[in-house]
Amino acid sequence: MQSVGNKLAAVSDRKLPYEFVVLNNSVPNAWAMPGGKIAVNRGLLYELDSEAELAAVLGHEIVHAAARHGAKSMERGVFLQGAALAVGVLAADTHYSNLILGSGKVGMQLISTKYGRDAESEADLYGMHYMKLAGYDPSAAVTLQETFVRLSKDRNSSFLEGLFASHPPSVERVNANKVTLAQVGAGGEWGREIYAQKVGKLKATQTAYKAYDDGVKVLAKGNAKQAIKLAKQAIAGEPREARFQELLGDIALSQKNPTEALGFYKKAIQMQPDYFKPQVQCGVALVDLGRKSEAEAYFKRGNALLPNAQSYYYLGEIAEERGDLTGALQSYQAAADSDSVIGKASVERYVRLDLPNNPERYLRGMPRLDVNGNVYAIVENTSALAVSRVQLRIVRYDQRSRQPIEQSRPMFIASIAANSQAQIQVVGLRLNTEAELQSYRVVIEGVELADAQSTR
Repeated sequence: MQSVGNKLAAVSDRKLPYEFVVLNNSVPNAWAMPGGKIAVNRGLLYELDSEAELAAVLGHEIVHAAARHGAKSMERGVFLQGAALAVGVLAADTHYSNLILGSGKVGMQLISTKYGRDAESEADLYGMHYMKLAGYDPSAAVTLQETFVRLSKDRNSSFLEGLFASHPPSVERVNANKVTLAQVGAGGEWGREIYAQKVGKLKATQTAYKAYDDGVKVLAKGNAKQAIKLAKQAIAGEPREARFQELLGDIALSQKNPTEALGFYKKAIQMQPDYFKPQVQCGVALVDLGRKSEAEAYFKRGNALLPNAQSYYYLGEIAEERGDLTGALQSYQAAADSDSVIGKASVERYVRLDLPNNPERYLRGMPRLDVNGNVYAIVENTSALAVSRVQLRIVRYDQRSRQPIEQSRPMFIASIAANSQAQIQVVGLRLNTEAELQSYRVVIEGVELADAQSTR
C-alpha cells in the first residue's frame, strides 16, 4: 500500500508527510487524519482487486487529509501519534471504543465523522486527477463507486457500519466521476496481478479473521463454548495473530478463570507488545486474583500505549487502598472523562474521596427570610451521593470590606439526599428586610457521607 500511496502523494497539490498504514480491523473502511496519515482497514483490502482501485481509495483520502475535511478546527500534531491509529483498530470493539481517553478519544470522533456531499465530491474529483498523474487508470474510481452503490442497495452490513457510514455512495457520485473521467481520459495501470500477489497472504487469512469476529460476537451473547471453538479455528488459520489469544483470554475471564486468562493475555503481549488491550486485561485478571501490586504495572503500560478509562479506574482503586488519595483522585478524574459505566463509577469514587475534604464544591448554602422575619439556612446537595451531619454557620459580612463581623454557633443538618436540599432555622436571628439579608452568607464547614456514617 505504501508504494501506491507514495506515487499519489508525489503528484498531490499539497505536500504533506504522508504515511499509509493498514489497520487490523475487519470492517471495510478507510480514513484520513489532518497532517497526512492515511489508514485503510484490512477489511477493505479484501474487497479490492487491483492497485488502481486501491489508488482510487488512497487518492480520495489524500484529498480529505490535505483539505482537512471534518477537522477544520483541529491541530495536525494531535493526530500524528500511534495512539490515534490504535483507535482505528478499536472502531469495531464496542467494549473498549467508549473507554478511550485523551487524543485517542478526539481521534475516534474524527474517524467517525460523516463527510458532506461537497467534501466527497472534491475528494473524488482531485483523487481521480492524482490517479491519472500517478499512472493509474481513473476508470477504477468509477467502477469502484458503482460497486459501492450496488453493495449499499444490497444492505451489506459490514460496509454500512464502515465505509458507507462516513463515505456514502450514490448514483450522483458515479455520474460525477464519469464526467471527470471524460475530462482526464481513461487509460493507465490497473495492477491486478501485483495486487493479488501482495494481498494474497492477507486474503489467505480472511477465514481466520472471520472466525475471530464471529467468536467476539457469540462471546458478547454469552456463548463461551462456541466462542472457544471459533477462536481455535482462527488460531489454526493464523497462529501468529495476538488478537486470537486475547479472545481466549476474554473467554476465560468471562468464565471466572483469571489464572487461565492471564496465560492467554501474556501470550498475546509476547506476540504484540505494543498493543494496549492485553496489557489492560492482564491487569484485570491480576486484580481478580488479588495481585493488585502486579496489576498496577500492566495498567500503567496500557495507559502508556493508549490512555483508557479502565486502566485509570483500577489505578485509582490501587492508589486509594494504599492511602495515596492524591494519586487516586487524579486517576479517577482521568477515568471520569469517559462516557461509560466505568466513567460514571469513577465520578462516584472521586466524589466520595473529595466531598468530605471539600464540601463547598458540592454543597451550596444560601440564607432565606420568611414572612415573619425568621432566617433559614438552605443547603443544596448538588452531588449524586447522600450526605449526613452537615455542619454550617451563618456569617455576617461587612458590606464594604467584605470581612466577617459576626457568626452564629455551628448548626447541623442530619442528612440531605442526593441532588436535594434541606433547611434549618437560625435560632435567635430575625431581620426586617431582604436588604439586610444581603450581608449574610451560609458557610459549609463539614460533612460526612451518609453511608459512611451508617457503617460506624
